[in-house]
Amino acid sequence: MYALLLPGLVFLLLFKYTPMYGILIAFQDFNIFGGIGGSEWVGLAQFEKLIHSSDFMNVLINTLVISLYKIVILFPIPVLIALLLNEVKRMFFKRTIQTVIYLPHFLSWVIISGLFITILSPAGGLVNEIISSFGGHPVSFLTDNQFFRSVIVFTAGWKETGWNAIVFIAAIAGIEQEQYEAAAIDGAGRIRQMISITLPGILPTVVLMFILRIGSLLEAGTEQILTMYNPLVYQTGDVIGTYVYRLGLGQQDYSFSTAVGLFNSVVGFVLVLSGNMLSRKFLNRSIW
Repeated sequence: MYALLLPGLVFLLLFKYTPMYGILIAFQDFNIFGGIGGSEWVGLAQFEKLIHSSDFMNVLINTLVISLYKIVILFPIPVLIALLLNEVKRMFFKRTIQTVIYLPHFLSWVIISGLFITILSPAGGLVNEIISSFGGHPVSFLTDNQFFRSVIVFTAGWKETGWNAIVFIAAIAGIEQEQYEAAAIDGAGRIRQMISITLPGILPTVVLMFILRIGSLLEAGTEQILTMYNPLVYQTGDVIGTYVYRLGLGQQDYSFSTAVGLFNSVVGFVLVLSGNMLSRKFLNRSIW
């Protein structure tokens, strides 16, 4: 049995732990020609630069705001979808709905970005055509700081909500049916069964997913934003991931971008530990 673990352990070692050697770049003035061994060691200088960077504070605020929007608005929706689908008894209709809401997950952000750039275009886009038909003026959703975050949250929900519901649907499937039968005999209706049986039954899964989501608070959707934003919306749309990308590849400041990424990872780790501790204290449920 232990031999069966070997391929997975080798994979983790090669692709997860070995690359962590590159963290050293965050403590160096990295020279791409000299490599890690030939670059000057500067200690915490990159982190001092990070703390005093006005751009980073704006990026951090953007990341937190977008992530909190996604948690507050998007996290409950898959739970609600799973609860509603569980009440659908016609299997053909249920499976059709599931398939339709799952499909966007399998599209890349490049495709989805192109789709919504076209739909939201101020020159002939479907949404602006509707706005104009009611006497309004075209809106530049993707170049206006007032609307950009809303577009990011909406498109993320459109793409991933159905797929995220799978976890909760699976959790509902694991609830013993005898509980529903006993509740029905006692006179409980569908809504009462949902509140008293289904919700408590999937609560451990909801807590688990919420803790994991808190841990990725500083991951606001780099790939998504990178394919949709532009310099006009850096003020509200530039997040840590895109900031690292622009500095690391755009300006070739590898040490500083690695320091930013390390900061991101450490904060995420602390958030997971804190979320798990608070969940264990107040809900008596935790990952470990």
